Amino acid sequence: MFMMNASQSLFLYEEILLLALRDEKGTVATGYLEYAVAGAILAELLLDRRISIDETKKQLLTLHNSEPTGDPIIDECLEKLAASKRRASLQTWVSRLGGIKNLRHKIARQLCDRGILRADEDKVLLIFTRKIYPEVNPEPEKKIIDRLRTALFGDDDRLDPRTVVLISLADGSGLLSETFGRREVKDRRQRIDDIVNGEMTGKATKELIAACQTAVMVAAITPIIAGTSH
Repeated sequence: MFMMNASQSLFLYEEILLLALRDEKGTVATGYLEYAVAGAILAELLLDRRISIDETKKQLLTLHNSEPTGDPIIDECLEKLAASKRRASLQTWVSRLGGIKNLRHKIARQLCDRGILRADEDKVLLIFTRKIYPEVNPEPEKKIIDRLRTALFGDDDRLDPRTVVLISLADGSGLLSETFGRREVKDRRQRIDDIVNGEMTGKATKELIAACQTAVMVAAITPIIAGTSH
């Protein structure tokens, strides 16, 4: 089975989705969700030492263990990594995993099965139907937000790697501002930068933070590149 802390009931990618969904409407509050989710999945694999990233400019990803974890989302990503005929960069894999068909819906349905979200539909412009996922059990997200608030608005330098990764991805995808408000986040910018840059973590997690920052960069740059290519 996949290695998780006993106190950890959700994977990082599930936490990202919960933060991204508007509680009552069940719609997504950020345009970079798939890339943030892909970064979270890769972070899980890095934390579990199933993959590593070369300390070179190319940042090539190496797969060390492709055995199933028991989690459908992560296992699908592991299958893609194992099926690749050649090594690719971290940036490439963020794009590939972020492009998995119906990724956010697969994650949302997983959270529906846990009784946290509810699958529903609504109309856009009274014509198009879209799937939405309103929150029915607010406690899991409340615990995530409380954890983030303690880390961001406190002064404890002893933060666990999972919280540091979550802050890094949430900051880069705009989810911290959505969750706490732009002014509050701006006031804590130095604290956030210290966390995101890995200054509060040990040497072992530095590579992980750098990998997540690359995931955030991909999220911001890819739409611009796509727009200028037409």
